[in-house]
Amino acid sequence: MEARAVPPYQYSSTVLAKISHRISRAGARTPSCSSFPISRYGTTIFSKSRSSSPSSFPAASLDFASPPVDFDLHSLMQEMGAVFSQDGVVESFGNDEEALEAATNGVSVTEMSHVGRLRVSGDDRIRFLHNQSTADFQSLSEGQGCDTVFVTPTARTIDLATAWIMKRAVILFISPDMRQSIFKLLNKYIFFADKVEIEDITEKTFFFTIMGRKSDQLMEQLNMKDIVGKPYGTHLHYSIEGTPVTVGVGNLLSKSGYSLMLSTDTAGLVWETLLKFGAVPMGADCWEHLRIQKGRPAPGKELTDEFNVLEAGLWDTISLSKGCYIGQETVARLVTYQGVKQHLWGLALKGPVDPGSIIFSDGEKVGKVTSCSSRAENGDFFGLGYIRKKAGGQGLEVHVGEQSGVCHQIKVVYK
Repeated sequence: MEARAVPPYQYSSTVLAKISHRISRAGARTPSCSSFPISRYGTTIFSKSRSSSPSSFPAASLDFASPPVDFDLHSLMQEMGAVFSQDGVVESFGNDEEALEAATNGVSVTEMSHVGRLRVSGDDRIRFLHNQSTADFQSLSEGQGCDTVFVTPTARTIDLATAWIMKRAVILFISPDMRQSIFKLLNKYIFFADKVEIEDITEKTFFFTIMGRKSDQLMEQLNMKDIVGKPYGTHLHYSIEGTPVTVGVGNLLSKSGYSLMLSTDTAGLVWETLLKFGAVPMGADCWEHLRIQKGRPAPGKELTDEFNVLEAGLWDTISLSKGCYIGQETVARLVTYQGVKQHLWGLALKGPVDPGSIIFSDGEKVGKVTSCSSRAENGDFFGLGYIRKKAGGQGLEVHVGEQSGVCHQIKVVYK
């Protein structure tokens, strides 16, 4: 697909007027690309925190006074036409086609606060997480990050998580609807002598993800250029009106783009700033479409007790050299004896199908659909499914119900 320029998100005149009014009430100029950075009264909105452990960088400055009450994030989203689920998740902003285009060729921002956030602290936190999941936590340093998988003793998948290693804690980003399960699972393995504490900080923070080819440009416009070009998982700390904001490389769907974890007090202000600099708001429906397209497995779909971590293709999250961890013996046997019998594949189908539908090839049952997008792209509906190793893979012609399709390789965990 040929790349083309994507214009900044177009607010209605009514919403623009309200935004300008709120920002003027906050005591600041409306930000613009030509005037940024702005510094007034010696305070900053985007500035490098003194306590940030990575290398020291010059402070950036976009000045706002303390945000007024009407910077409430969900109120702002409602004014933009956001459609909320019963759980309070923004499903759409009524701009799905524009958002998907921006997520590829421009820059999009998604409010992902339904993703769980657990804070693991205590002197033994690194050793503890090293023993509880597949990644090699002991090889990581402060300011780095990784993906890791929580598995059962038989290496069946529970959840794919992202970890940020901070000075006094590790932040785990858990799949939606899994935070309580992982919280209970981890607490189950804390023994009396372990110096480990786990806190659920989901309700205390917000979480945004940024994706698209112009993501780096957005960071530079915000004077966060120090994080551009850093390795996946790297995260730096900033301060907005005296409250912490952590920006990490990667957005849960790719190793490019960025993630922001920030205070509830400044979420609305930051959201509006991102949109003023051209980010297009994207809802969860589009994010789910991209999840399937990019092949990120999800709990209850691709990650269940039916499938092991290698069948899910999560090789990049597994350390084959570290010591014992839950599920390690099973993983080692699967690798040694080539015990993987099926693989997760992408599906390009001519029509939508239901998860759980049987996949056939040449009249033979070869697998099962786990996810399917509800929207077509270039005439195809994207799906995910497990297919027996002996049946084939890349280019395999399949049928699911009345729909025909072809298997294709997916970039599981951003390969």
